[in-house]
Amino acid sequence: MKVYHLIVLLFAASYGFAQEKEVMVIGTMHTVPKIAWKSYKPLYRIAKKYHPQAIYVERPMPEDSISWEYLKDGWSKGYQKFYQLSDSLKNTLKVDPLQFEMILGKPFESMSPEDLNYLIKAFTAKRDYANYYFYSFLLEYGIKGPKKATRNENGDLTSKLAISENIKVIYSMDDQQSNEEYHEAWTACRKSTGSSGEYKIKNKMYRQDMRKSVIHVLFGGLGKYNNKVKASKRMHDLNSFRYASEETPGCKEGAYYWDQRNLRMAKNIGEQVLANDAQRSVVVVGAGHLYGLIEALKANYPEIKVRRLKGKNL
Repeated sequence: MKVYHLIVLLFAASYGFAQEKEVMVIGTMHTVPKIAWKSYKPLYRIAKKYHPQAIYVERPMPEDSISWEYLKDGWSKGYQKFYQLSDSLKNTLKVDPLQFEMILGKPFESMSPEDLNYLIKAFTAKRDYANYYFYSFLLEYGIKGPKKATRNENGDLTSKLAISENIKVIYSMDDQQSNEEYHEAWTACRKSTGSSGEYKIKNKMYRQDMRKSVIHVLFGGLGKYNNKVKASKRMHDLNSFRYASEETPGCKEGAYYWDQRNLRMAKNIGEQVLANDAQRSVVVVGAGHLYGLIEALKANYPEIKVRRLKGKNL
């Protein structure tokens, strides 16, 4: 009986381990210059080898009305245009759930241009920018993708990865609810430190980063370089104004809003990871968020194993 119980316990433990949720967080450069066109190749190879079952990207969530209220007139012309199109289709397009699921159930290579156009319109009506972009990419380039690198994470990493792993729906996880306040704090911080040595510290950090990244740019390793702990920490400190030794109100507010955005993104990721069936997920986020986002995930979702790009446990 004791041996039987031991076997049951060992089986349960091994089964529980197999069901453990984990995410690999990848920091990106959004769009890279022409000289760095190879930067996403190693990131894609590593992510593909990981074989994720779900992908999360730095896009506003469809149901996040606060972020979209800001973005409809915000910094991105692309988001502004998408919001207007989404509003228009919400009132005119009736998405048939059965047809929608039927098309999604097809292999990518079997989706016709009519199928892809239907999905594009349906995701637009749902205000789902991530999948609007993904299926627009498929319509334009097909499953083989473009001949030349797009030099952007969405074309050279996310879309290619989703196609290779047969992932039909990409999850959004961004939060831009306090971006306006963050940029106001950024301006206030810059003005308060502009005539002091703090501005020199910031410029020195930028120059150091540029010097260290040059060799990686030339040999296609910029993406891997930006995922290193020291590099991501330096970007985190710059974006959250922690380079300033004198804590002015503007810099303090900027750090607060930066941290809050990372916390909310971690919440968006954590809740979705725990709610869906995927055991292995990839999170694609701007490298400036990498350090803070990983810290937020570790602190608030200890039940999720978090990995860096190389797959090492954190």
